[in-house]
Amino acid sequence: MQTHDLELPDCAGGESFALMVMGHSMAPEFLEGEIIIIEPEGLAKDGAYVLAWHNEEWTFRQLVRTEAGWVLHPLSPAFADAPLADLSAVRGVIIQKALPGRRRASKHYI
Repeated sequence: MQTHDLELPDCAGGESFALMVMGHSMAPEFLEGEIIIIEPEGLAKDGAYVLAWHNEEWTFRQLVRTEAGWVLHPLSPAFADAPLADLSAVRGVIIQKALPGRRRASKHYI
């Protein structure tokens, strides 16, 4: 997901917002062009899909707890895991995805 210039909304109460998936690092679960809904105050837990600020860019990955600590895990094997020192990089949890124009293609993650 390329969101280099994205600034997270500074809304009272941490309102949810939407982004479009770019790229194929999270395929097959999330495809390019799908819309994801992010909850800034969502619970970041093992297995959750998250939006994180990592290596000076926004990234969308699955949060996974390993014996060595937390990692941002892409679903596509063509991409590598990225270790996290702690969860401060996680800025939101994906709660829903949808394909524009196809209501029945919507899926909730909470």
